[in-house]
Amino acid sequence: MRGSRRSLLPTALVAALVVVGLPATQARSQDQPYLIGRGISDVTGPAAENGMMGYSSFDQKTTGIHQRQRSRAYVVVDRATGKRVAYVNADLAMIFRAVQEAVLDRLRPRYGDLYTRENVLLSATHTHAGPGGYSHNLAYNLSVLGLQPQTLNAIADGIAESVVEAHEDLAPGELSLGRGQLANASVNRSRTAFERNPAADKAHFPNAIDPTMTVLRFRRGGEDVGAISWFATHNTSMTNRNTLISPDNKGYASYQWEHDDEGVRYLDDRPGFVAAFPNTNAGDMSPNLNLRPGSGPTEDEVENTRIIGERQNRKAQEVFAGPQRAVTGGVDSRMRFVDMSRVAVAGRHTTDGRPGTTCSGVVGASTMAGSVEDGPALPGFSEGMQSPLKALFEPLNVEVPQWLRDCQYPKASLVPTGLVGATPDVLPLQVVRIGPLHLVAVPAEVTVVAGLRIRRAVAEGAGVPLEDVLVQGYANDYSQYVTTPEEYDLQQYEGGSTLFGRNTLPAYQQEFGALAESLRTGAPLGPGPTPGRPPFTGINLQTGVVFDDKPLGRSFGDVLTEPAAAHTPGQTATAVFVTGHPKNNLRRNGTFLEVQRLVDGRWTRHADDGDWSTRYHWQREGVANSTAVITWTIPADTPAGTYRIVHHGDWKSGWTGAITGFTGTSRSFTVG
Repeated sequence: MRGSRRSLLPTALVAALVVVGLPATQARSQDQPYLIGRGISDVTGPAAENGMMGYSSFDQKTTGIHQRQRSRAYVVVDRATGKRVAYVNADLAMIFRAVQEAVLDRLRPRYGDLYTRENVLLSATHTHAGPGGYSHNLAYNLSVLGLQPQTLNAIADGIAESVVEAHEDLAPGELSLGRGQLANASVNRSRTAFERNPAADKAHFPNAIDPTMTVLRFRRGGEDVGAISWFATHNTSMTNRNTLISPDNKGYASYQWEHDDEGVRYLDDRPGFVAAFPNTNAGDMSPNLNLRPGSGPTEDEVENTRIIGERQNRKAQEVFAGPQRAVTGGVDSRMRFVDMSRVAVAGRHTTDGRPGTTCSGVVGASTMAGSVEDGPALPGFSEGMQSPLKALFEPLNVEVPQWLRDCQYPKASLVPTGLVGATPDVLPLQVVRIGPLHLVAVPAEVTVVAGLRIRRAVAEGAGVPLEDVLVQGYANDYSQYVTTPEEYDLQQYEGGSTLFGRNTLPAYQQEFGALAESLRTGAPLGPGPTPGRPPFTGINLQTGVVFDDKPLGRSFGDVLTEPAAAHTPGQTATAVFVTGHPKNNLRRNGTFLEVQRLVDGRWTRHADDGDWSTRYHWQREGVANSTAVITWTIPADTPAGTYRIVHHGDWKSGWTGAITGFTGTSRSFTVG
């Protein structure tokens, strides 16, 4: 299999030479200027009764798994200097500072100061179909009923594991860059705001989309081991009606390349070929091509997820196999905290040429309406909010001071989230350099024209061509949107969600430009203000598992509904089991189900709950009983043979609180 793991002994020796500072000539190769490693791990949180992150819908709670969420990590070390960066892209809605802190806390005992805030870039694909409650900021935990430690720990553990795996995988290798155009996987969902921008900016995006796909190719010993494919489109093919965990279209793109095309089996082959599909400036880019949730190219949200994901994968592989530019040059990074509520912006960055300022984060009225193209947001704050939800909303029931309203004009200011700590004001800003490629880690969602202006500022500061600068959105923390001042004035959803006022983008241009200049000149920058822990972090109104029960005369794992005796490809095999609550054991890097095939007299795993063809549905029955409905839609290329469905679960005793694992097995059936 391409990309399989090899002996780590040479890797360890070379890495040791670099770390201890021996002469670079002893650990350098002209044709393989870097040490590169890749890793992957599971970040899937509670599969049942956990609010989902992204659409801010109180009714959207997990009820099972379509596909697992994963973290993909890459470590690149400059063999000449020993400098390194760790790049992570995870199947998450956002990265919050709570995640950044937790991941670094897990890496520090193992690596000391080898991996820090400065050289670790954490990014999210922006799926809206995963468990939420992993921020320390109240606004992002509202619809999830507060902080969910189980979710936060699953994410932090999985990301840290992927970085460790990438570090342990380090070996001499080479990188190359390719670019292409993908025109049928995104549409501008805020066209009227886009049109407010100057003609010179709009000329970069003739169809009001950013069609550029940039692919970074990883090779070792003449073998391809990974790829990162940046492309701007919202990861919202799945709507807020969906309650199964899904990495959405970008997760499917990764799965198709890794699993279908490279033969990776996540529970067996690690890391194998690792293919990440991160977002760039996707703030106004929607995958719903008909500009309605779940619509376009088809009217089926699951099929849309597959199609948009496949389009990204096929284009990425076309670029991957096409003309490539060898990556050469150093590896470096800069990161500093900036208080975005009080940036004094120089006139050269503002639209009127006069000095300006930002102000503390405020959520606008249009934020509450949500993006009608991708999904609505929160209901009104004050109407119908009774106990226990009152505890969540009371901290936000604060009048916006007039000075802040004036600063945020023309926004219809609704909630001063920055003043009450519900959204962050102090944010991590980072620029990472890998050879000529500069990644601008923005802790927000950036529209395409706003992204263009940030890229220009960084290109100028770094002294590199514009094409060598990419916006990496959803990185290291989250603060909603970044629009241009012209887009902000229209106060559509994205403008209402631009927290720091009309000069938010000019402030980012200025601050990221300074980081890029520091990279170019080598001049150090101070770390900036130390962010504090926001208030209300401990609120959690979501109840845990009290105990599990089963029907009289039944045992956990019993089969209530057996699959039919015979199936053909295209049909769906279904088995229903007596089960316990999936919060009892998340089974990270494992599975709640297996489709097993009889091969030479032995049952072997054919599929699991990370596969596109399977579904794990959890259903509560009464007070404490529950069932697991497991389906397998049999792919067309499934080998003929004998199969069975296996369910792995855990139940919690109401007497002792002990959690006990069990396994249930269906009868066998044939696939002809």
